[in-house]
Amino acid sequence: MAASESFAQKWNRTSWTDRALLAETMIVLALASAAITVLPFRKVGALASRASKERMFSDAERKKTIWRVRWAVQASAARVPWTAVCFQQGLAAQWMLRRRGIPSRMYYGAKPDDAKGLAAHVWVRDGELDVIGCDIAKDFAVLTTFPAS
Repeated sequence: MAASESFAQKWNRTSWTDRALLAETMIVLALASAAITVLPFRKVGALASRASKERMFSDAERKKTIWRVRWAVQASAARVPWTAVCFQQGLAAQWMLRRRGIPSRMYYGAKPDDAKGLAAHVWVRDGELDVIGCDIAKDFAVLTTFPAS
C-alpha cells in the first residue's frame, strides 16, 4: 500500500464484507460511546454483562472472528470523529463478539499514575484469547469484570 494512497482508494479496494463489518463497527462504537457518556457506570456494566447465546466454532473460526472484530474496532476507532479509547473499543468489541455467539469478558483495571493519580484501562478476552487492549493489561490491577467472574 502506498503511503500517499487516499482513504477513497483504500475503501474502493475493500470487500463488501469488510465494508459491512466496518459500518457495523462504526455504529456499535457510537452506541458504546453514547452509553459511556450518558449512563452511570453500573448501567454500562449491566449492558456489558448481558448474556448471549454461545455458538459452536472451530478454534480456527473463533480466532478468525476475534481477529476480524479486533481489526474492525481498531480501524474504526482510529477514524471516528470522536475519541474512542479503550473503554469504548472494549465495549464495542464485546458487544460485537457476543452478537456472533462468542461470550467474551471485559476487564476494568487501574494502576497508579504520577500525572493523573490513577490510570484506568479496559481490555477484552475470550478465555485465553486476547481480543483488544490486552497488550498493556498486565500493568493494571483488575478492579472488576463484565460479566463478573
